[in-house]
Amino acid sequence: MTKARLLRLSVVLVSIFMILLIIVYWDNVGTAHFYLHTSFSRPHSPGGIPGIAAGEDWEALPDVDEFLAKLLSSSLKQNSSIPRKTEQLLVQGSSKPVVSNLEENVRGYDWSTHNDRNSLDQEKLQIERQRTLREFCANSSFTFPTKERSFDDIPNYELNHLIVDDRHGVIYCYVPKVACTNWKRVMIVLSESLLDQGVPYRNPLDIPREHVHNTSTHLTFNKFWRRYGKFSRHLMKIKLKKYTKFLFVRDPFVRLISAFRSKFELENEEFYRRFAIPMLKLYSNHTNLPTSVSEAFGAGLKVSFSDFIQYLLDPRTEKMVPFNEHWRQIYRLCHPCQIDYDFIGKLETLDEDAAYLLQLLKVDRLLRFPPSYRNRTASSWEDNWFAKIPLAWRQQLYKLYEADFVLFGYPKPENLLKD
Repeated sequence: MTKARLLRLSVVLVSIFMILLIIVYWDNVGTAHFYLHTSFSRPHSPGGIPGIAAGEDWEALPDVDEFLAKLLSSSLKQNSSIPRKTEQLLVQGSSKPVVSNLEENVRGYDWSTHNDRNSLDQEKLQIERQRTLREFCANSSFTFPTKERSFDDIPNYELNHLIVDDRHGVIYCYVPKVACTNWKRVMIVLSESLLDQGVPYRNPLDIPREHVHNTSTHLTFNKFWRRYGKFSRHLMKIKLKKYTKFLFVRDPFVRLISAFRSKFELENEEFYRRFAIPMLKLYSNHTNLPTSVSEAFGAGLKVSFSDFIQYLLDPRTEKMVPFNEHWRQIYRLCHPCQIDYDFIGKLETLDEDAAYLLQLLKVDRLLRFPPSYRNRTASSWEDNWFAKIPLAWRQQLYKLYEADFVLFGYPKPENLLKD
């Protein structure tokens, strides 16, 4: 009887092991690049490759997490000897891409050279940005919605902005209107998730914009449930501990101006139908509006910046549908108090931050970050854009986006919040 029980137990354990092994290896979750974790809060000795044995905090993981972590780590030795095409030096082409998207065509690219050897001490800058974020996340007197929930409390659909590159051990939380198009292009090149005539893209700017924003192009955390079922959260946590996690942020008010310019000053059929028509009806008292954006623009019917601000402040707005990602708060997109980001970049220092991050990821010899747009929305424009917005609205708007200002170290715009 005892032998029979042991045999059944062995069969069960072997079956569980094989299922986990299939899950892990089927999607190539194990990667040869775990050592690229570059957290400044948990420094590693120079030249060392952090692993499970080196991280004391791994002991606190649940048994299933620890077992999966060991499986992932065991694949490191197997995968590290496999040559990869992207580890060859990228041949930088001199040709500039043909711009087909309306926004990129209107704004163009800034091809002027930038000095990557900026005097900013990048490491100290990262330490300061992370310290600011962690201090306010830990400050009980500073509150905002969803701050106190745990990572397990975040619904899967709210994890759709976390893009995973298993080949290089990178997780990127994209924030619309913060260079996310080009960072998504970089992630496609690194992960080789998109092919051009059977060959992975090498130059980020060669990737058409419509493919960049196609959700099927990227592996994001919200897709894990369909792939891994009940093990999805365990795998997420392991990747969050082992991978390099980064995001880029921007002054919240400037980001709103940029979103307005992009979605309502240029002809955009989707945003006209979904947002402009309701705004024009509610806040400008228009009726019988044209069904197409070209007709509306031809008739001079455009959403004003004042209409847009009223829409954001209207309590009815989010009762109907959550904010669109282009103006949703960053803390709601990237969950900075639940996820310990290793790198916080800012659009205001994009060129320097991007160059430094690619060095940290050890991919700076594979690609360069694409150039910025010309005529990018600047913080110096705030006074003009908000000049006709009533003071009370500006103050309400600041409260709505206060968490983004505070968490990411942006000064309170006192000049806009006082008479």
